Amino acid sequence: MPALVWPALMHASLRNLIGPCSHPSAFSCSVFIALVLSVTACQPDESPLKSENETLHKQADKQESVIVSLQEGNKVMQQQIDLLSKELREAKQQVERVMGERAALTTRLDEQEGTTRKLAVDAQRVAEKAAQLNNAMRVDDKGAASEEVPAPLAVVAKALEDALSKNGYGIRAGMKTDHKAVYVTDRKISEPASLEVPGFRNQYVLFLQAVAAARTRLSVKAEFERMAQGNRILPAGGEEVAEIERRLIAEISKAVSRPGKI
Repeated sequence: MPALVWPALMHASLRNLIGPCSHPSAFSCSVFIALVLSVTACQPDESPLKSENETLHKQADKQESVIVSLQEGNKVMQQQIDLLSKELREAKQQVERVMGERAALTTRLDEQEGTTRKLAVDAQRVAEKAAQLNNAMRVDDKGAASEEVPAPLAVVAKALEDALSKNGYGIRAGMKTDHKAVYVTDRKISEPASLEVPGFRNQYVLFLQAVAAARTRLSVKAEFERMAQGNRILPAGGEEVAEIERRLIAEISKAVSRPGKI
């Protein structure tokens, strides 16, 4: 209530009350008037309340601003957390993919190691067999007639087989590789025609060695013997045996030199 209105009302009330105080108890009326005046003098001052309210409003506005700032900060933090979570999931997926690739490569390497070990064992076996075959193909060509033929080993081998077949010699045993070949013929026997014309028996051992891509060493060893009637063996001279070996080499070389004949 306004300050000027309150005293006027109070004075009006006093005038209304003074009338009834005209009875013998004047002292009671005086006390009542004093109390009314005391109440009038104790009217409250609103200025401190307004200042406190304004302070509280300012603090409330400040708190609201702080709350808004915190909410914005929380929003930014949540966005960063979401981004980090996404990056973490992608990193985890990449690690899982790399681990899968590693497991696949490990399996593949294990398979390749197994294959490599098997190939190594096979290669060792082949090498051993090749060594055994090489040892088996060693022929003592001491005393044999030899000549280098200007042709690859395969061509010379074909000409050799044709020459032996042409002259009635079957191949009893033979071994051939890319660089060597060994042939042993059946023993050929020609019975004596008469007392004056002896027969013979003969067996060839032939050895081929590639010395270059288009050059082959041919060695021929003849086990030639003369036969008289009664199956008596007559010694053959060294020159006669060498001549027989040279004749076979010449026939093979001639066959090689004829294009289209082999």
